[in-house]
Amino acid sequence: MVDFRPIWMVSGIFLIIIGIGMLFPVAVDLFVSNPDWEVFALISGVVLFSGSSLYLGNRGEYDEFSVQQAFILTFVSWILMPAAGALPFVFSELSLSYTDAYFEAMSGISTTGSTVITGLDTAPPGILLWRSMLQWFGGVGIIVMAVAILPILQIGGMQLFKIESFDVSDKLLPRATQLASALSLLYIGLTVICAVTFWIVGMTPFEAINHSFTTIATGGFSTSDGSIGHFDSAVIDYTVTIFMIVGSLPFLLYLRLLRGQKDGFFHDSQVRWFLALTFLLISLVVLWNWSQGVYDFEEALRYTTFNIVSILTGTGYATTDYTMWGALPVMVFFFIMFIGGCAGSTSCGIKIFRFQVLVSMTAAHFKKLLRPNGIFIPRYNGGAIDESVTGSVMSYLFLFVICFMFLAFALSLTGLDFVTAVSGAGTAMANVGPALGPIIGPSGTFQELPDISKWLLTFGMLLGRLELFAVLVLFSPKFWQR
Repeated sequence: MVDFRPIWMVSGIFLIIIGIGMLFPVAVDLFVSNPDWEVFALISGVVLFSGSSLYLGNRGEYDEFSVQQAFILTFVSWILMPAAGALPFVFSELSLSYTDAYFEAMSGISTTGSTVITGLDTAPPGILLWRSMLQWFGGVGIIVMAVAILPILQIGGMQLFKIESFDVSDKLLPRATQLASALSLLYIGLTVICAVTFWIVGMTPFEAINHSFTTIATGGFSTSDGSIGHFDSAVIDYTVTIFMIVGSLPFLLYLRLLRGQKDGFFHDSQVRWFLALTFLLISLVVLWNWSQGVYDFEEALRYTTFNIVSILTGTGYATTDYTMWGALPVMVFFFIMFIGGCAGSTSCGIKIFRFQVLVSMTAAHFKKLLRPNGIFIPRYNGGAIDESVTGSVMSYLFLFVICFMFLAFALSLTGLDFVTAVSGAGTAMANVGPALGPIIGPSGTFQELPDISKWLLTFGMLLGRLELFAVLVLFSPKFWQR
């Protein structure tokens, strides 16, 4: 029988964090005399009471935390947080339906960046700040989950990134807490640096704070319907691009850098592959836009660099409607939305390391065909790849394709056209934000979609953010028989 007490206790802590976070929009709305402060204050009280009740009612010394409990906690916490985070959208002057509110909150917590809200330029500041904070909370949660939880659960090859002190599942909770504290401090520090830099290059303090939250989290929520294109500034475009890349690199490497290991970034093959791929894609699309006369070279470099990095990292900001660039760029954007950044970062998608494992496996197989008597072992970052890792990666990739096809098919049954259904499924599972087409493309929103489509997409966001297995394993009867 599963002991749910530590699960409810930790979930209560997460709700307390969400409730405390709501106090910041209270202060902002009070400062500008917006009546929504009362909504945030009341909901904050309700969420804090609920979280405190869960925590105090289940408090205890839980040194042991089983793999089964870790799976359940991961799922439960990522359901409860958007459920609470959605309430301000319902009761504020936006008056969203709970379907739209939960979609928006899940998009925030999962750092997807898809939105159902229009009129952001005139929206209450408290709501704008709350959207940004949801993505910021989600970003740090993703980092901790990727570094401390998923390697233990051996999901999709993430066991490659086990830390020595996390090699066993017992006493997981106190060890995860220690690592989470270090990563959270680093995350806060990078956010502060990002906000100050944005302010220096031309954003207002409020815009800088909001965009620093959503840039480091590679989330993509903005304070304007025009996203980063609203600023129409090359300096801001390039500055945001740099910090999107910062958010897409492994955060453990930043910790090692602070400890004096200065060569960590240059020796990590995942980082090298990510930067090389980014450079290659930018070069390809820049040459296309320049040769086709879409932009002159300077504009082609600026707009291409920003939007390629935004979609590749899963941030989802936009400075222009890239679907108007022609067939090649649209095809490039569709495929790179699935790739994502590095494992252990706030970025989304399949992740670079899985493609590295796949390429290494393929290369070893080809060598075996040419020299049947030879022994060729797939390698990653200079070390041999264990068979459990290759099996996990292949299972993940297969399951990702199957889930993507099912989600796209289900969306088409709700009445969506082919482009909207397929790109919507892709952007939800890859947690990117904007999709393709006139409805949910970079110049549109998800507001017009039927409610059933929004719930399907919400499930797709959760599925993609929790690396598929952390959700689907709960539907197995054998899981509950442990």
